[in-house]
Amino acid sequence: MYQIDLSGKHALVTGGGTGIGRAIALALAKAGARVTITGRRLEVLEEVAALDGRIFPRVMDVTDEENIRHTITEAIAADGPVQICVPNAGIAETVPVRKMSLDFWHRIMRTNLDGVFLTIRECLPGMVDEGWGRIITISSIAGLRGLRYGGAYTASKHGVIGLTRVIAEEHVQDGITANALCPGYVRTPIVERNMKLIAERSGITLEEALAAMVKDNRHGRLIEPEEVAEAAIMLCGPHSGSINGETIAIAGGQV
Repeated sequence: MYQIDLSGKHALVTGGGTGIGRAIALALAKAGARVTITGRRLEVLEEVAALDGRIFPRVMDVTDEENIRHTITEAIAADGPVQICVPNAGIAETVPVRKMSLDFWHRIMRTNLDGVFLTIRECLPGMVDEGWGRIITISSIAGLRGLRYGGAYTASKHGVIGLTRVIAEEHVQDGITANALCPGYVRTPIVERNMKLIAERSGITLEEALAAMVKDNRHGRLIEPEEVAEAAIMLCGPHSGSINGETIAIAGGQV
């Protein structure tokens, strides 16, 4: 793990109880930051918090604007302005566009795009006041190209990249950077669930479903959450200020 000292920094990671969010939260805490993790299941968050005394769990629903505002206000009151914001919470479900309902579309957007926007919005004033901030959004390789049957998911992840680039431009003189990580298929509970769904729908084995997923990772294997966390930590480093408005693909090769 790339070693830096984030002592005195307050980080917020949404969806911090599992997968990529969990790995990033643990990495930030190891680097010395005080880390607020949020999610919908307190017991899962508490399991992560038990691993490091610098991690603090808070229940938050990223589809609820007032809940986001209230939770982040409480976190700031407890641990100071959020200087590292990782809006990671997201859902990944697939439906062909021709069969997609508007309700399905809205549900994906509320979590994957609205939740990212609202989380960042509530953290930005403190970053401006501090004159330093790091916003690290979690997009996807689907944010860089089209994902078959993933119309809503793909659109939401493209939207995350667009939002990230706008924030980078708006705060380029404020000591704040905004960058998007774009992982391929990562070994997370979401991917494991989708692998089972693919196997059931297609009448194939789990091994065949896994092979179908990882073929889009250029090195032919699932990415570990810690590999994504490594990139997030790098973006918080002392010489990271000139990396801004970028999309960083983590997919084992060129996307």
